[in-house]
Amino acid sequence: MGLNDKCPCGSKIKYKKCCKTYHDGRVAKNALLLMRSRYCAYATKEYKYILTTTHKSTRDDNMENIKLFSNNTKFHNLNIIDFIDGETEAFVTFHVTIFTDNKDTSFSEKSRFIKEENRWYYVDGKILDNF
Repeated sequence: MGLNDKCPCGSKIKYKKCCKTYHDGRVAKNALLLMRSRYCAYATKEYKYILTTTHKSTRDDNMENIKLFSNNTKFHNLNIIDFIDGETEAFVTFHVTIFTDNKDTSFSEKSRFIKEENRWYYVDGKILDNF
C-alpha cells in the first residue's frame, strides 16, 4: 500500500492524509476515528499502533498475535453501522469484510471505547450474529 493510495478505512482520502496521520501520532478526537484508524492499522501492518490504542486492562502485549493476524488477512471493507458517542465511553458498531488464509472471516462487532487522559482506547467488543 502506498501513501497516495486511498485509505483502507473507506474515507476515500489518500492514506497519507487520513489514517497515517494517526499512525504517526495524531490523537483521534473520537472513538469513531480511532476505530477507523485501528482497522487501517491492521490493513497496513502498523502493529505498534494497535497495541498503543488498546486499553491497558485488555491489551495483550504479544505483538506476534497481531502480526500473525495482519499478515494472514486481506482487508477488503469497513462498514460503520452505528456510532454512539459519549464523554468518556463510546460504542462503534461495524462490519468488516476480511479473508484470513483465503477464507471469508468477515464479522460484525459492537466495540467499546473509553477515554482516559484525553485519549480514546479500544477496550473490548461483542461479535454480533444478526448482521
